[in-house]
Amino acid sequence: MKITKDLYQSNLVLLTDFYQLTMAYAYWKAGKGEQEAVFNLFFRKHPFQGGFSLAAGLDYVIDYCKNFRFSGTDLDYLAQMKNQDGSPVFEVGFLDYLKNLKFSCDIDAVEEGTVVFPNAPLIRVRGPLIQCQLLETPLLNIINFQTLIATKAARINVAANGAPVLEFGLRRAQGIDGALAASRAAYIGGCTSTSNVMAGKLFGIPVSGTHAHSWIMSFETELEAFEAYAEAFPEKCVFLVDTYDTIQGIKNAIKVGKILREKGKEMVGIRIDSGDLAYFSIQARQMLDEAGFPEAKIVASNDLDEQIITSLKTQEAAIDVWGVGTKLVTAYDQPALGAVYKLSAIKDEKGKWVPKVKVSQQSMKINIPGLHNVKRYYSKDKAVADMIYLEEQEVNPRGVVIIDPIDPTRRKRLMPAFYSEEVLLKPIFKEGKLIYTIPSLEKIRERAAHQLEFLDKTHKRLVNPHLYPVGLEENLHHLRMELVLKSQNFENEKNEQE
Repeated sequence: MKITKDLYQSNLVLLTDFYQLTMAYAYWKAGKGEQEAVFNLFFRKHPFQGGFSLAAGLDYVIDYCKNFRFSGTDLDYLAQMKNQDGSPVFEVGFLDYLKNLKFSCDIDAVEEGTVVFPNAPLIRVRGPLIQCQLLETPLLNIINFQTLIATKAARINVAANGAPVLEFGLRRAQGIDGALAASRAAYIGGCTSTSNVMAGKLFGIPVSGTHAHSWIMSFETELEAFEAYAEAFPEKCVFLVDTYDTIQGIKNAIKVGKILREKGKEMVGIRIDSGDLAYFSIQARQMLDEAGFPEAKIVASNDLDEQIITSLKTQEAAIDVWGVGTKLVTAYDQPALGAVYKLSAIKDEKGKWVPKVKVSQQSMKINIPGLHNVKRYYSKDKAVADMIYLEEQEVNPRGVVIIDPIDPTRRKRLMPAFYSEEVLLKPIFKEGKLIYTIPSLEKIRERAAHQLEFLDKTHKRLVNPHLYPVGLEENLHHLRMELVLKSQNFENEKNEQE
């Protein structure tokens, strides 16, 4: 069966903030619309107070850019916008410019399923200033959410420690698109299946689910409900046992399990959705084993997340499969990643790249200037450090020093000759043409699993994780500091004193 991947096959160019269009108009008026620029999309700190994040959403970005154009109805809508004095917000000439606009940017990006860290670019956009600007909001919308959910899923799967995690947050997700994007991102992050049938159709994610309490309540007795369900689905019986009395529910599941066995079938397991999950799972395991069902799985749900799963494991809960919904697909404890999109360089009239920096009293909000990339170093199958470097400058193979972009006292010396390395930003679009071979969702999921294996377990701790080294190559660090000082007129003040 062909899997439909292009969720955004229609033009969504107006899915943006209004100020992106007003800036685009002002660029056009100032004659700067075609000036070449470079923007970087990155985040400043990990979500959930964690030690890693997992990149997701690039497939959606590709679909969006492939369909980047202004339709007749888009232009009609913009044409009817009025200023307070009744004049049009946008001139006809600008609307004609948009009508003929064709996507022509270069996009380089970290592949989906890659472990990523603060301040390093996830996406780099290079092209005409207007186009780069118009991409800001949609790219942030896509990457912020899917990276957040993939990271949450990865954390939950780290806590589950190899046990299957089922995602079933559709009914609590943030709307239709939020639900679909969350199911996809959760699968990348390691979940084994989803309850979302549409996500199954669109993305090829395995779907799972049994029955709800309403099924039990629609019958006179719980036992009768289990028997009817076993009649309908003899190959995949997982009985929800906590509708009335959990212990009695387990007993009824065992009775029906024995009936199934007489027919040559096996009960898959039971699910507990409320109450003391540690206590009831331990009781259920003992009862199932004593009744001759040691292979029957115990599935637990009920507002689970990585912290609760960790606690239940500490209590030696006998849970084989984890069902996680609301707190996964809504990123319950942190509703936004907070990624930003900043101009880092612009080409002047002589065709020379001029690095740009945004200065702030908060060091974490000073962006990284220039046309830069990220290189990851590996040693003995473990990632040891990421270096952010200027592409036009060669890296000394005899040794480099990387400097933390927030705290310059934190430094690490790397000897590239002793490491294997990977450049993380891969070419996706060249002059508006897609040149990247999009991997299957399964391949993306496999990459995520391998990336997490490359990461030392100390960085994956849920509480107080060890800080993974990410730093600026020395030349880039010095350039950044020079631009910051120059912008604050420190050099002029020094000259005046002299």
